[in-house]
Amino acid sequence: MSNTSTIAKAVDSRRAHVEALLAAYPDVTPDERQLMVNWFRSEASALDVALVASNPAAERGYRLFRSENVDKFTVKDMGYALLFAVIIAAAVLLIAWRAF
Repeated sequence: MSNTSTIAKAVDSRRAHVEALLAAYPDVTPDERQLMVNWFRSEASALDVALVASNPAAERGYRLFRSENVDKFTVKDMGYALLFAVIIAAAVLLIAWRAF
């Protein structure tokens, strides 16, 4: 068996596991919830997310899980936004200062 097909089977197996957890959501353990958060944030490709989102058996749990755990802004996200705003403000001030 080729290495590619082994990896593909592992990815499919992991996605199926997440779909099963989403079908049971919110009745999952904290460890299972964290597994899903990690999968969505780090492991899942756009295709994986689309396949999970289009699964009718997991639809209710998927929407609830995403709204509670994935789509919210985190402190880290706010930090990045603040850093971006500071860099833009500094660039604007530098340009304005050089114009005078």
